Amino acid sequence: MKIFIVYDSENGHTEALAKAIAEGASTEDATVVLRHVSEADVRELVDADAIIWGCPGHFGTISAGLKAWIDKLGYLWAKGKLVGKVGAAFCTTATVHGGIEMTLWNLITPMLHNGMIIVGLPGNVPENVLYGSYYGVGVTCPVELSPDAPPNLPSENDLALGRALGRRVYEVASKLAR
Repeated sequence: MKIFIVYDSENGHTEALAKAIAEGASTEDATVVLRHVSEADVRELVDADAIIWGCPGHFGTISAGLKAWIDKLGYLWAKGKLVGKVGAAFCTTATVHGGIEMTLWNLITPMLHNGMIIVGLPGNVPENVLYGSYYGVGVTCPVELSPDAPPNLPSENDLALGRALGRRVYEVASKLAR
């Protein structure tokens, strides 16, 4: 089982969430590949059983770095190379109503175009009851008030959501692989 996680992160917020997702997906029989978008190659997705991507939300949509990477999927789309793979999304925003669900929808849309099977967090996942989204994981990390301030990284509840998403993607991909 191979799970590929690609993320864009400018100040470490989304990277921290990506690492929690990787932790949740890591099991004895799963190889988890975690890559910043600047180091990720779309051709590696062909060998993945599951693909999880995420970024900071920029005005309710995908960051430019991840969007440029997603736009390289044309060849894989034309050949149907991602059809049937499990997909999931995650994001961070600076404000509570800063476009989390819009960003998640924008991240999911290319997965649907590629015939992927979308996995979110259902309401029966305990971590999702109070803080989650059914479309994936979206968390708020307020902007730091100065360059010298410590980063407002995701909270433990946020990271628990990330681990839950990673675990769920692994479980669904495992069932499909059988």
